[in-house]
Parts: sequence; structure tokens; C-alpha cells
Amino acid sequence: MRVLVTGGAGFIGSHVVAQALSGGHEPSVLDNFSTGKRENVPPGVRVFECDLRDREATARAIREARPDVVSHQAAQASVPVSMKDPRLDAEVNLLGGLNLLEACRASQVKHVVFASTGGAIYGEVPEGERADESSPCRPQSPYGIHKLAFEQLLGVYASAYGLKSSVLRYANVYGPRQDPHGEAGVVAIFFNQARAGRPLQIFSRRASKDGGCVRDYTFVADVARANLLAMTGAVPHPLLNVASGQPTTTLELAQQILALTGSTSPLVHAAPRLGDIERSLLASQRFEQTLGTPTPLAVGLAETARYYLEQ
Repeated sequence: MRVLVTGGAGFIGSHVVAQALSGGHEPSVLDNFSTGKRENVPPGVRVFECDLRDREATARAIREARPDVVSHQAAQASVPVSMKDPRLDAEVNLLGGLNLLEACRASQVKHVVFASTGGAIYGEVPEGERADESSPCRPQSPYGIHKLAFEQLLGVYASAYGLKSSVLRYANVYGPRQDPHGEAGVVAIFFNQARAGRPLQIFSRRASKDGGCVRDYTFVADVARANLLAMTGAVPHPLLNVASGQPTTTLELAQQILALTGSTSPLVHAAPRLGDIERSLLASQRFEQTLGTPTPLAVGLAETARYYLEQ
């Protein structure tokens, strides 16, 4: 099967490419290298250097790649950036995505697997609850709004043009190769700070020193496996949370990372951050029925620590 991974030189996308290769498929990569790295792309994998906002270049890349399925990972992936520059978020995540869909339609691509977001789409999840795939969507940022809008566009292209799609709503993804210099990867940022002996900043949930926001941290290997199964038609659901279902505060995450690295970096508590959801926790039952038990945070963090400590 020919697979094109948009954002395939990035953190999650490169893991999807590796999974496709290990499954005996023929992956190619579309990336503008604004954040992706060429060394993340395995040798021999064809690369199309292209920005999805360029409609003609996107159409040309899809024609040349001739994929059976597209795994759409490319995105502006930061909620804070979307709050500061909502136009940029819309240009990349919505208009760039539309260029991709039009190119897929013109080239008769059979299936699109979309990397959506669970945390930003479901919004605040009340204490004692987990958001499942039928929970109301209450996005509170341009990022969440545009991701949800693209999910709905996929529905239009499925009904109007027969372009099959699968939506994977990720929780907070972490793991090897995550960029510590962006705002979307707190695990990578904390490892980077801990290794350098610099402070780890914990944005408060409501009040200073309250432990910070609650998140569902999901290991990147689980995300890559979910993408491969969706691409091969082995996920029986058009919508799937990719999540651990386990709550972790920012303070708890920081403490685990300090322990793994042996760092004495101080913890600095900061005010709540604009656009941050206080509690984001996803239900993982459908994931577990399809892929088995999610990787425990302690196991994923230990593997991630080995990666960063070797760098």
C-alpha cells in the first residue's frame, strides 16, 4: 500500500512513517520542514518538500506520490500560538487541509486518516469524568475550532465524493523525537530543561501552586500504531480517541521527569495560561478494544528519558 504522510518529518509523522515501513508498506513524506527534520525521515523514503498552503504544489505532490491512503499529520499544533495568531492557525489547519482534500479528490485517493485533537475539541472535562467519542465538542481555542471544522469537512468529502476518512483524536502525545523548542510538547520541554539544570515552569490550573492542569499523556508509539491500523482499515470506528485515560497534573509530570533524569532543577509556578483547558481527560475504552492496553506513563517516560539522555 502506498502511504503519504503529511508532516512526515515531524515528531508524530516520522513515527507513523516508521510504522508503515515496518508493516511492509511504501511510505512517502510531504513536509515543509518548518519544524520537521530531514534526519527523522528514514533512508530511501521519498520526500516532497511542500507547504499545504500552496495549492498547486500540494496537488502536484499528491499526483506524483499516487498514494492509496494519506495520513494527515501536518499542522500548526500549538494552542497558545493559535490564540496569538488565529489567522495562521486557520491558514495551516483549515485552508491547507482543504488544499489537501481537493488534491486527494482529484487524484482519487481512497482514504484519509486525520490527526485531530481530543483535548482541544472536547474542552473542559468535569471532575470524575472522561470524554468519550460521543461527548459534546466544546473547543475553546482557534486550534480546537479549526480541527473540529476539518473533521466536519471530511464528512462532506465522504458523502459528496466518496473519500473515506478516519479521525483520530489525540490526547497529549509525547515520546522520542519530540521538539523541546516548541510550545506543544511539555514533556520534551521538561526533559530539555531538566538536563540543562534550568527551572521547570508549571502553569497553574486556577491558583498558584495548585499542581497545574490535568492532562492525558499518550505515548507516540501508541499513536503510530493507531494510524497504521486506521490506514489498513483495521479500526472499525470512523472516530477514535487515542489516549491513555489516566490523569496527570503538570506538577506530577515534572516530578517524574526530575526523578528519571536525576536533575535538581527548581520548579517555578506561574499564572494560568491563556487558552489552557484546566482538565482534559479522554476515555480510552474504544482504543483498548482495538489496540490493547495503552502504554503506561512511567514506561513511556522511561523510554523517552533514554532517548533524551543519549542526545
